[in-house]
Amino acid sequence: QVQLVESGGGLVQAGGSLRLSCTASGNIFSINYMGWYRQAPGKQRELVARITSGGSTNYADSVKGRFTIGNAKTTVYLQMNSLKPEDTAVYYCNANLRAATNLRYLEHWGQGTLVTVSS
Repeated sequence: QVQLVESGGGLVQAGGSLRLSCTASGNIFSINYMGWYRQAPGKQRELVARITSGGSTNYADSVKGRFTIGNAKTTVYLQMNSLKPEDTAVYYCNANLRAATNLRYLEHWGQGTLVTVSS
């Protein structure tokens, strides 16, 4: 059973920084990509940033220049700087990976971690 466990959310003032981490555990054969989504109240879940196993990254326009995604084996990080109140949301870790017991790459999700940015 594959699990994604997130940490690092919390309350921060505008202009501050937070670092989110997510570790995939279980019998993992291969990871295609990992990333972060977020969902603010009353809004749809949106992609924040993604990194492939080869190190290619892409970011939402709203976070470019402020957020940095990185990875190390089965862990993905999101360094968030210059935070704004509009960054307030539940942040979800996402991974497209193949478990050792499965021939297919499937999407997996973490439970979410709340980031609140006060003005």
